[in-house]
Amino acid sequence: MDLINFRVGQKTISLKILDILLTERFEDNLTSLPNDNKSFIGVKDYMETPTPIFDLGIILNKQSTQETNQALVELFSEWQQKQQQWFAALENSIKHKQPFDHNTDVQQSNFAKWYSNFKTENEDLKAIIERFKIPHSRLYMRANKIIELVKQSNITQAMTELNIERNSNFMQLIRLFESAKEQILLDHKPIIIFTTKDGRNPHIGLLVDKVEDNISYKKEDIKPLDKLTDVGFDIDPQTKNMMRGLIKLEHKHSVLIDPSAIFRPQHLMHQHAEETEEYGLF
Repeated sequence: MDLINFRVGQKTISLKILDILLTERFEDNLTSLPNDNKSFIGVKDYMETPTPIFDLGIILNKQSTQETNQALVELFSEWQQKQQQWFAALENSIKHKQPFDHNTDVQQSNFAKWYSNFKTENEDLKAIIERFKIPHSRLYMRANKIIELVKQSNITQAMTELNIERNSNFMQLIRLFESAKEQILLDHKPIIIFTTKDGRNPHIGLLVDKVEDNISYKKEDIKPLDKLTDVGFDIDPQTKNMMRGLIKLEHKHSVLIDPSAIFRPQHLMHQHAEETEEYGLF
């Protein structure tokens, strides 16, 4: 059985090659229609056939990848603002010859703890995050020297040192924040998978983040999800209905998806055994 893997948020899903007609770049040019299904994002013509498009991010993760990415960008902006407030407080303490009551121990820094534990599969973003440590550590180290200069009433030298930091380590931190946010937004180039049930006509389109790779698997290598979905997993009926098995990859698992289950008529919603057999897996 030949499958193609796709990324949806932090999850990997697999589709049978025979279920796929075409993949194309998502251009955000769908026709909207009134609908109560949050995962239904519009209609797009495929070979002059209006085809409903569903966002797999909403189905599998309860949130579109675009929304997830925007929330992450906002989180980076919050940390950036905190660093700017920290630096402004340091400058204010020098100008007014007041004690600096913010943390200057990088080991106790909440920001340092956050970026040290940050996890992502975006290799470019990971590389940017790893670059925070050096300028952040240097900035804290220099801040301690500046604080000592203030205590010695050497205000002029303290301001000189602060301006050096403003244009070096602090500026480097700000640029890294901007690079991280830009990387998060630019890396997301979603695609639409047009699926089929008969190999000719479009059934539905699925919005995913990107294509990963293609693999070949035997039916016996695909593990059923019955036990997983029966114990400890709160999965809504639509999502559970479309999951057909678990595939062990090198460092993770992929969920095999039956796209026909997303747009199945109501009277077939509970015929799991018959549908599984028709799908040709077990």
